[in-house]
Amino acid sequence: MISRFVAASVCLGCVLLLSGCNEQSAKQVVPAPIAMTEEALGHYCSMNILEHTGPKAQIHLKGLLFPIWFSQVRDAIAFTRLPEETHEPVVIYVNDMGKSERWDFPGDDTWIDIQKAFFVINSARTGGMGAPETVPFGTEVAAKSFSVKHGGEVVNLADIPDAYVLGPVDLKQQSQLKSEPVK
Repeated sequence: MISRFVAASVCLGCVLLLSGCNEQSAKQVVPAPIAMTEEALGHYCSMNILEHTGPKAQIHLKGLLFPIWFSQVRDAIAFTRLPEETHEPVVIYVNDMGKSERWDFPGDDTWIDIQKAFFVINSARTGGMGAPETVPFGTEVAAKSFSVKHGGEVVNLADIPDAYVLGPVDLKQQSQLKSEPVK
């Protein structure tokens, strides 16, 4: 009787141990942001993102080794809201334009998690494809400072209207600003 109890206890312990291991391996490891290179092509445009100005985005998808790239943050947000895009994002990184010294080339040391960003929408600045941009910042203060200079409103990711990232754009009406400091 005691040996059955011991055997049952050992089996139960093994089951609990194995289920704990399964939970541990089921947790997704969040990859770090990757540096932009010549091989980084825009997901929708298939163009080298280094050739486009303004903030960029990279989305790391579950089950894929490398991120997909976006020459505009607006397009990355649209990707997450389209029903036909079925891959699950693990993490999305965007350029913190408050840390960037130049609008044209934000740099690889400015990546932040999209969930932590503040965005300026409806500003006078356009993104790399000439469309309205959702300009990301790591702090609300930096976003407000940008909006004072370039117009627009500061919002959180959840408050960006679907129509802003999914709606049509009249590129003829969009202003094309020359390279200048972000701040």
